[in-house]
Amino acid sequence: MDCIHLQQTLPAVFADRNSIESDVWHKDIRFEKKGIYLIEAASGTGKSSLCNYIYGYRKDYQGIINFNTDNIRSYKIKQWVEIRKHSISMLFQDMRLFTELTAMENILLKNNLTHFKSKKEIVSFFEAMGIADKLDSKVGRLSFGQQQRVAFIRSLCQPFDFIFLDEPVSHLDDTNGEIMGGILMNEANKQGAGLIVTSIGKHIALPYTETLKL
Repeated sequence: MDCIHLQQTLPAVFADRNSIESDVWHKDIRFEKKGIYLIEAASGTGKSSLCNYIYGYRKDYQGIINFNTDNIRSYKIKQWVEIRKHSISMLFQDMRLFTELTAMENILLKNNLTHFKSKKEIVSFFEAMGIADKLDSKVGRLSFGQQQRVAFIRSLCQPFDFIFLDEPVSHLDDTNGEIMGGILMNEANKQGAGLIVTSIGKHIALPYTETLKL
């Protein structure tokens, strides 16, 4: 996938508003592979909804979303499975981890499907992110910041053309945010992938090619 194209896309809940001031909604927007995009938003402007639309979880929007030239409304379950395994990786704001499983078990749930990273590579991510001692800890016992780092590592355990990160550093200090940014750029460069980061204020320091106000 080389492009995600939004054409006059708008959450259905906003349809009755008289005017929409946005760089994304009701616009013709292209996210290009290898681009690095920051989407800045206030709460309630549809930031997480955008991620859910593009990931195929929700369809309550007006307009069109295309992957290359394909309207995603036409995709069947089998196509979405392949896209989520090979083309789009998503770090959700709520992380969606299994709290009764260990940190490593959460990672392996994905990596056993994709076989994308070796165990050595996964452990190196834990070490770089300062949570090597939490490999065998149940996620429910970790802090929000530690959980955020586990979810980030999981998002890297698949090939992708685009990776979406919804407020990825909301629970991290600046040092860990910088480490995450370095790992993210390295992984994206390896795959020639596009990065899309959302933020309501604090964001990863990356060389963004475009900043959009949602």
